[in-house]
Amino acid sequence: MFEDLRKRFDEAARLHGVPGAALAVWKGGELVEVATGVVNRNTGVETTPNSVFQVGSTTKVWTAALVMQLVEEGLVELDRPVREYLPEFAVADGAEKVITVRHLLTHTGGFDGDLFEDTGRGDDCLDKYVDYLHGAGHVHAPGALFSYCNAGFCVLGALVARLRGVTWETAMRERLLEPLGATHWALLAEEAVLFRAAAGHVGPEGTVHPSWQMPRSNAPAGSTMCLAPRELVRFGRMFTAGGLAEDGTRLLSEESVAAMRTRQVGVPGVSGLLADRWGLGFELFDWGGEVFGHDGGTIGQSTFWRVVPEADFVVAMSVNGAGFAGLLADVVLPLIREATGLAVPGFPVPAGAPAAVDLTPYTGRYEGPVIAYEVAEADGGLEVVMIPGEFMAKAGTPRTTTRFVHHGEHSFIAAEPEEGRHETLTFVVEDGRAAYIHNGRALRRVLGD
Repeated sequence: MFEDLRKRFDEAARLHGVPGAALAVWKGGELVEVATGVVNRNTGVETTPNSVFQVGSTTKVWTAALVMQLVEEGLVELDRPVREYLPEFAVADGAEKVITVRHLLTHTGGFDGDLFEDTGRGDDCLDKYVDYLHGAGHVHAPGALFSYCNAGFCVLGALVARLRGVTWETAMRERLLEPLGATHWALLAEEAVLFRAAAGHVGPEGTVHPSWQMPRSNAPAGSTMCLAPRELVRFGRMFTAGGLAEDGTRLLSEESVAAMRTRQVGVPGVSGLLADRWGLGFELFDWGGEVFGHDGGTIGQSTFWRVVPEADFVVAMSVNGAGFAGLLADVVLPLIREATGLAVPGFPVPAGAPAAVDLTPYTGRYEGPVIAYEVAEADGGLEVVMIPGEFMAKAGTPRTTTRFVHHGEHSFIAAEPEEGRHETLTFVVEDGRAAYIHNGRALRRVLGD
């Protein structure tokens, strides 16, 4: 199955305008790695399997593993309030009194999650970030709903740092990366320059984004970690081995590994290729067998990581620009199907004749900390205006208007694809009207009857 992988990867990258990408696959005792393109179009440096990419939110599973180590040592209990370990943690509505460690691990804390405040490069950046969260707004009651929360994982990183008496980076190096046997990784820019480090490419032309380093204060959620894809494969294999590294070093107990892979909360939305439930840090997928992993993204970089334990299969791919969905559809998803025998779904697409439904419960304005949606009826569907906030605008996200059609129950799908995917949105309905629009995050309705 791997004979022509390099050729297929190169061809798909050219077809979809990918600046550079790297792929690592483990199957039945064999590691196969391929790479294509360049890590930076301005320099022309070639991408190799040794190149490191910003892996974004896949970092959250690493942070979750650090928390589970604390649980194993009796230093943390999942269902105790976070404030028992981090007394200065607070949010605007006082919900910190009941927000538990489990809530943060499962994105059910209920406060604004996309808060990317830069609190500096000092070792106290996470402490300052926790102080900043005192103004974090209310989204829903703790435990009531899944809403992806970067801020919650920053708090978990601060908790790890506090209880270990070191920085989050030091805990990551000493307790996971080094004992795992990882070699191609970086947590800070001064470490990344020692490798072929990928730069993010943005826009239809794939230009290099002028800012490479995201805030250190968001590192535990995914702003800084850089890895070669093989290191995500190595980490995934640790979970299939019940918590053991390749050399037999135990990093997690079998009980912790099982808990991280067990459903904790359901995810509103269109399932299939996307996660329909969440474990302790892991995304969980309904593909006809156990599949877990996580996706990640920074400005102009994207990562895909999946583990299929029954097939002894792990795959990780990182891409430094547009065309990510094309590489998934043309190379990675067929590879997973062939290697595992699972009926991996493709990207969702609109029905040929979408059902006509009453649209009035959904219209209105929905707001989150970095984005807002204005939803109105249009041509038998919904016209959705996406309005980026300051952070998203600086990252190059434009204001867009998209027509959505009905896709099932309270879910809608974009009538036209963008970069190979049809975006989906799901409404969370309470008492006959939408209370939230859900795109992985829950954005509260603020206007509309």
